[in-house]
Amino acid sequence: MNFVMKAALGGGPPDVGKMLGGEEKEEDPDAAKKEEERQEALRQQEEERKAKYAKMEAERESMRQGIRDKYGLKKREEAEAEAAAAAEQPAEGSLTRPKKAVPAGCGDEEEEESIMDQVMKYLPGPLQDMLKK
Repeated sequence: MNFVMKAALGGGPPDVGKMLGGEEKEEDPDAAKKEEERQEALRQQEEERKAKYAKMEAERESMRQGIRDKYGLKKREEAEAEAAAAAEQPAEGSLTRPKKAVPAGCGDEEEEESIMDQVMKYLPGPLQDMLKK
């Protein structure tokens, strides 16, 4: 037998029989009631799952708070809020961003002169005279 004949006789996938004009199944009179019960069961399972995870998160938060208290740490939100407030405070009256701190030794005039002096030692005499002028 070929595939089409098997499907028509009910030996193949159930959808193929319908496509070939086979019988349609009767709808269950209690189908709506069963579907409603199934939806209610899903809602109940979802609520139980949410309650379970809320309880777990509360336990975790109490553990985190204990650690914060023990080591004197602040909550992440509080620390971020303080950092944002500190960043806004110096730039309140300025239209430009605050300048970055210059590390020690960078931009010192004395150091630049000493570097030039060191370079001048290695140049020939006539070049030294030209650069000094």
